[in-house]
Amino acid sequence: MTRQEKDQFIDQLAGKLSASENFYLTDISGLTVGQSNDLRRSCFNKGVELQVVKNTLLKKAMEKAEGNYDEAYDVLKGNTALMISETGNVPAKLIKDFRKKSERPILKAAYVEQCFYFGDDQVKALSTLKSKNELIGEIIGLLQSPAKNVISGLKSAGSNLSGILKTLEENPVSNSANSESDSTDTASEETSEAAE
Repeated sequence: MTRQEKDQFIDQLAGKLSASENFYLTDISGLTVGQSNDLRRSCFNKGVELQVVKNTLLKKAMEKAEGNYDEAYDVLKGNTALMISETGNVPAKLIKDFRKKSERPILKAAYVEQCFYFGDDQVKALSTLKSKNELIGEIIGLLQSPAKNVISGLKSAGSNLSGILKTLEENPVSNSANSESDSTDTASEETSEAAE
């Protein structure tokens, strides 16, 4: 690779790192050609870009990219494969699934949503992380559920006023609460008349 080709590669890699909120640094050394092809196929199917990179070029790209990746420099030793994904937990799930058949890939570090995670023991935790979109979806679902319950209650009662009145009439809890408040009102009226 010529100096110019290296500079172009560094610029491209820096652009990928700047554009991505999530990337994983893994060690895939020791995989057979068949296993490596299976891993690449799995990555492709899950929308994860897998690229084996030289540590020196990756470090230069990290230095050039927007963001602070200084913490990851210590893990740039030995074989390094870069996994880039739009969703932070997808590469971890992929690694976890692939490990059922092989001991590799080994997680060196992960950069997910502007936080670093170091060490292979983080794979399980990273696989259960939820993305921003998943969390927003859950919050919206929670906010919508009370409104959905009211709407479904109205629809089940025939979605008309007579259905609502019939439901209230048949509900003994509401009626007993009303009769208790009526008897309390009557008792307070009698007490105020006696005081006069």
